[in-house]
Amino acid sequence: MSIHTSRRAARPIASDEPRPASHKPWRRRIPFLVALAALAVVAVATTTWFATSSGDTASADPAGSASTHDHHPAHANDIVYGPAPDALPPGAQMAVLQGDPSAPGQLFTIRLRLPDGYVLPPHWHPTDENVTVIKGTFLVGLGDVFDRKTTLPPLHRGDFISAPANANHFAQARGRTEVQVQVHAIGPFAINYVNPQDDPRNH
Repeated sequence: MSIHTSRRAARPIASDEPRPASHKPWRRRIPFLVALAALAVVAVATTTWFATSSGDTASADPAGSASTHDHHPAHANDIVYGPAPDALPPGAQMAVLQGDPSAPGQLFTIRLRLPDGYVLPPHWHPTDENVTVIKGTFLVGLGDVFDRKTTLPPLHRGDFISAPANANHFAQARGRTEVQVQVHAIGPFAINYVNPQDDPRNH
């Protein structure tokens, strides 16, 4: 078996013959050494960046210390409901999940539990109202008169609707046991009825 190699035989250099200019190994190593030094600099810089972005941050905010951005989770089974304000027809229950609904200019989130068949007569709000259905079916209609035939397509669990400020609308809850909807908006949360006779505060 023959072995083939691409390496050429070394050319002997006599002692009295001048050394070729190209035969200078230290010059050939310069680019390699420069590249190696550059890699070393990059490695050190990367290590320093990781140390400052992870270790220093952790030391600045150790475990157990108070964070400047607190999170407030609300698990469904832990939400405590109470009677809804008297501005809503009787039978509704409400829980405040975030903020203060009565505070002007502040974001708030509330959750309502409504019995099956519960009706919200035509009304409007001074701020945009954002509603997410949590449980059951929620019917929403537009206009000054409550009419089941003119409601929008039913909203089911996970569906969302936004009602612009000062727009007259009405709603009805439909579910086997109850309906839950979540409302978030900018305070103050206020409800104004188109027909004063529908306002439970007038009774």
